Amino acid sequence: MSAPLDDAFLARALAVAQRAADAAAAVIAPRWRARDFSIETKGDATPVTEADREAEAAIKRVLREEFPAHAFHGEEEGREGEGDLLWLIDPIDGTKAFVRGYPMFSTQIALMHAGELVLGVSAAPEYGERAWAVRGGGAYLRDAHGERRVRVADTCAFDATAAISTGNLKSLAASPARWSAYADLVRRVGRIRGYGDFLHYHLLARGAIDLVVESDLNILDIAPLVVIVREAGGTFTDLDGHPIGLDTRSALAGTPALHAQALSAFNG
Repeated sequence: MSAPLDDAFLARALAVAQRAADAAAAVIAPRWRARDFSIETKGDATPVTEADREAEAAIKRVLREEFPAHAFHGEEEGREGEGDLLWLIDPIDGTKAFVRGYPMFSTQIALMHAGELVLGVSAAPEYGERAWAVRGGGAYLRDAHGERRVRVADTCAFDATAAISTGNLKSLAASPARWSAYADLVRRVGRIRGYGDFLHYHLLARGAIDLVVESDLNILDIAPLVVIVREAGGTFTDLDGHPIGLDTRSALAGTPALHAQALSAFNG
C-alpha cells in the first residue's frame, strides 16, 4: 500500500509546480505574442506547435530536478516512468485558441498519488489568471484583483439565478436522452455560456457560474481543475458519476446541489 502524503510534501510539490508553470510561460509567451511557431496536425486531428513541445520539456526539467524518481504523463511525450506519484502535464491546453491568437489557453499541471489527484496548478498568464489547490488546503486564484481563496456559489436550483457553461458536447449530442436532458437544463437556467477549457472551471471555483458540462476530453485537460474545483467546495465527476481518473472522457462539475440534480437528469 502506498504511504500517505503529508502537508509538508504537498506544499513543497506545489511550490515546484508553480515554478514549472512559470518556466512554461517563459517559453510560450514570446512565441504567442510574436506569432512565431509552425503548426502540425497530430493523429487525433488536433494541432501542435513548437511551443507545446518546448513548454512540456521546460516543465519536466523543473519537476525532474526536484523529483527525479516521479513518473510523468505529458500531452506531447506520453507516459514516462512508473510509480505511485505521477505528474500530469498539458503544456498548452487550448492549442486551438493559441494558434488562432486569443488568450483562452493555459498550462495544466497536476500530481496524482496512487490514483488520486492531490495537487493542481492551472496557469493562464496571457488571460491573466492562475488557480491552484492541494488536497485539504482550499483553492486559490490570482488575477488582476490580487490573490484570494475562492469558493463555489451556494446555488441550489436550476432557476433564473443559475448559470451553466459547456465545452465539447459532440458525444453528448449523439445521445438523444442526454441531449434532451441537457436541453431541459438550458430551458430552466438564467444563463448559458460556452467558456470552455480552463476558464469555466476557474469561474465555477470562484462562484461566477454553477455547472460545467463537457464530453470528448481527456484527463490532461482537466486534472488540475478537478483539485481546484473540489477544494473550492464543488463536486467533479464524469457524466456517469464516476471519479475522475486516467481514462476519463467527460466532465460534470458544479455546486454540490446542481451537480447532484444534473447527474440524475443525465442518467435518469
